[in-house]
Amino acid sequence: MTTPVLQSFIGGRWIGQQHSQSLLSAINGQPVADTHAENLDFGEAVTHARGPGVAALLKLDFQQRAARLKALGAYLNEHKETLYEVSRHTGATRRDGWVDIEGGSGTLYAYASLGSNGLPSGNVLHEGPVIPLGKKGGFAGTHILVPRGGVAVHINAFNFPVWGMLEKFAPSFLAGMPCIVKPATATSYLTEAAVRLMHASGLLPEGSLQLVIGSTGDLLDRLAGQDMVTFTGSADTAAKLRVHPNLIRQSVPFNAEADSLNCAILAPDVTPADEEFDLFVREVANEMTTKAGQKCTAIRRAIVPRQYVDEVAARLRKRLAATVVGDPAREGVRMGALASHAQQADVAERVARLLQHAELVYGERDGFAPVGDGVSEGAFFSPTLLMARDSHHADVHDIEAFGPVSSLLPYDGLDEALALAARGKGSLVGTLVTRDPAIAARAIPAAAMWHGRLLVLDREAAVESTGHGSPLPALKHGGPGRAGGGEELGGLRAVHHYLQRTAVQGSPTMLAAITGEHVRGAKVIETEVHPFRRHFEDLQIGESLLTHRRTVGEADIVAFGGISGDFFYMHFDEIAARETDFGQRIAHGYFVLSAAAGLFVSPAPGPVLANYGLDTLRFTKPVGIGDTIQARLTCKRKIDRNKRDAKGIGQGVVAWDVEVRNQHGEMVASYDILTLVAKKV
Repeated sequence: MTTPVLQSFIGGRWIGQQHSQSLLSAINGQPVADTHAENLDFGEAVTHARGPGVAALLKLDFQQRAARLKALGAYLNEHKETLYEVSRHTGATRRDGWVDIEGGSGTLYAYASLGSNGLPSGNVLHEGPVIPLGKKGGFAGTHILVPRGGVAVHINAFNFPVWGMLEKFAPSFLAGMPCIVKPATATSYLTEAAVRLMHASGLLPEGSLQLVIGSTGDLLDRLAGQDMVTFTGSADTAAKLRVHPNLIRQSVPFNAEADSLNCAILAPDVTPADEEFDLFVREVANEMTTKAGQKCTAIRRAIVPRQYVDEVAARLRKRLAATVVGDPAREGVRMGALASHAQQADVAERVARLLQHAELVYGERDGFAPVGDGVSEGAFFSPTLLMARDSHHADVHDIEAFGPVSSLLPYDGLDEALALAARGKGSLVGTLVTRDPAIAARAIPAAAMWHGRLLVLDREAAVESTGHGSPLPALKHGGPGRAGGGEELGGLRAVHHYLQRTAVQGSPTMLAAITGEHVRGAKVIETEVHPFRRHFEDLQIGESLLTHRRTVGEADIVAFGGISGDFFYMHFDEIAARETDFGQRIAHGYFVLSAAAGLFVSPAPGPVLANYGLDTLRFTKPVGIGDTIQARLTCKRKIDRNKRDAKGIGQGVVAWDVEVRNQHGEMVASYDILTLVAKKV
């Protein structure tokens, strides 16, 4: 049987017919696929991305790209079994594959949701706030974020061939930036399978995703300032790429997420009788065996009170001994193989170096025997637990064995534990297991300077905790120092990384036109039609209503207090109120809000379907008895969510700017109202 040749996808076509390097199954050593021998024209790849790729992506807006991500996530889920079948050869169990494959499609869903709820219907994101730059209100400044117009080159590690690609692809796609993906060669057959599915879906605009199998050649030499490079892998490789002459010369943004010596600390308040003690043991064991320890977030250093280190070692030995290793297709297998024989050799060499100053607590000598047919030719490695009783020896803080390997480090006192954590010189993630909030409050700020993410684990959090080693789309993934100094994920922060931030100065009217949002002080549009009577399509940004006036009386305050149950002294006690800075009784802030709604709402059924929230609410000046208020309602922002109701009628979201002023023209309340507005069809 001929081994299939993997193909690159460059310039809108699949390239690769000639066999080159053979890629072997991590389970049985049999060939899975070959890389291709053809050289790639990276000039064509970059030109295709910057030209057709950028143009096709920018024909869609943020909302439409978010919808594509959602549909793409659904498509990959429908075809996930195809990927699971291939994933087995990387050494992954079904559980490992779930993190990679369905974790990848879940990231697409997450960014689709972030985009649909947090980004506008356009390709200009107003970051704000608008800052007055003159005394008369005619000159102001703000910030906008726009697509960069370049290409993002994503260089990924071997351990998560699907998720590693999609965690970078999702925010770059949402930002309107095409990408060229370069997976690690060892497991590139799984990435290629995923990319084929993505293109088969018909959801990817032309040029938005290209794939490189094999070397990147002169790709980095062809990048310019509007492009970006992201990297996941070893700290050594990250350091080399960071100083690539062309990246430096062209000021190409470079983001690295590097392997690090992550730690978990068992706090001194936790005893062997506590539930948290077993939580710590379970977390360390899980991180050693999930993905066979091939995670950039895995726990490499378990920092334990000296009086409990032997008990932790005993419980870990028991857990590791119960872990069945072998072919993931076999029933009951909990841990698979390393991704390649090269990785197996590398881990063995690093463990040998660590053992020069550490003792073996659990490892291959403890009856390691993977189960399954042909596994003797696989890239299996025993879960390996080391003990460095001299916790401050340099090796354990400098050498990372990227496999199912962790070292126990005893400490005396919390300060020493934190000092040991810092010896990692920067980590992606750390865990503190404690029962005591005071310890957490003391330790976390000290540890934060060396970590990108910190998990505080106790019995309460354990019920829902996603675990030490699980980066989440909503939270930053990255870390300082050895961990690369970069950031990925983190919700919309990741999208912002792929956009260009620019300061803009001008009149409020010009800023409103540029940002696609009403800016206070800009010219408004006043018509005879109440804005609430217009359908979503017909409503214009800046369309405004200046309401009639209403004078606030004592009866209003008394009635509102009776209805709401709010009898705060400032509203009812004349003597006490007179002694405050206000010098008088004042109306409830929420009465002012309600009264303003009464001024601007159009009560009849119509296109405005529902009010579902307020943003940026501020009460800027008190309203006293006898004051007269007036409101201005202005269409600030429109977002077409591309959704329809049960009757098939389209809907969009409109944000309205509301200003409430008193009889002197002074602002008393300011806020945005969010409403759901129907379309005509």
